[in-house]
Amino acid sequence: METKDMKELKVSAIKQGTVIDHIPAQSLFKVISILELQKMDTQITIGYNFESKSMGQKGIIKLADKFPSQKDLNKIALFAPEAKINIIRNYKVVEKDLVQVPDTIEGIVKCMNPKCITNHECVKTKFTVIEKKKVTLKCKYCEKITDQEHFEMK
Repeated sequence: METKDMKELKVSAIKQGTVIDHIPAQSLFKVISILELQKMDTQITIGYNFESKSMGQKGIIKLADKFPSQKDLNKIALFAPEAKINIIRNYKVVEKDLVQVPDTIEGIVKCMNPKCITNHECVKTKFTVIEKKKVTLKCKYCEKITDQEHFEMK
């Protein structure tokens, strides 16, 4: 066996579905949770701590026959703002896109201020995104600023 063959492990291609690439390694399990992969009954391939020239370490998820909703992509963007989405049809990439952090986030993340009205009354959380690269949010009600490392999903 040649050295090159020993360094690569081939993963089966998917006929149709979604590949989410360039997930920061430390965010991979959060993305798995967001997508509720444990509830899916289709082929799923998960790669963790793959080498990446631009990121150091990255994760990748391949979902056969599944296409995440825009709401799920918005959630993923909070934890992996530079993730790439590849749509696969007949074993070929037919669409490439980056997840995009929206300007506002509603009803996805909990406000970390225990005194915020959203934590005591039936009020949907609303945040303004003040930083998209290292996602940072500002609550529209109490103005508490929360960064990517402290988000808690609702």
